[in-house]
Amino acid sequence: MTLDEYNSFCASLPAAHHVVQWGGAHVWKVGSKVFAIGGWSQHAEHPFFTFKCSDMAYDVLKEQPGCRPAPYLASRGMKWIQRVTAESMDDEALMDYLTDSHRLAARNLTRRERRELGLEG
Repeated sequence: MTLDEYNSFCASLPAAHHVVQWGGAHVWKVGSKVFAIGGWSQHAEHPFFTFKCSDMAYDVLKEQPGCRPAPYLASRGMKWIQRVTAESMDDEALMDYLTDSHRLAARNLTRRERRELGLEG
């Protein structure tokens, strides 16, 4: 997946918005919650993609080739995975995990914020 494809996919998710921060990373948020980070690779043609995941997905993915606990985030007890290669996770699976990450992040918004973003109901 290219960075452009990543950004297009994340933009298609409800109430998602994009900022570039943290050393040029493409950060996607739903409301005030981050759900995906793209970039941070030394090779622009193979960006890393970082996402929030469930406890069970984290336990499985952290052992898969091409995936690792997300630097900084996972070391603080958060369940975030970074896909560094497509070795064991193709782009279709990545999109599924990004969608789930969006859902997990939105679930942690206040009810008021979900309502204001059109995510309640």
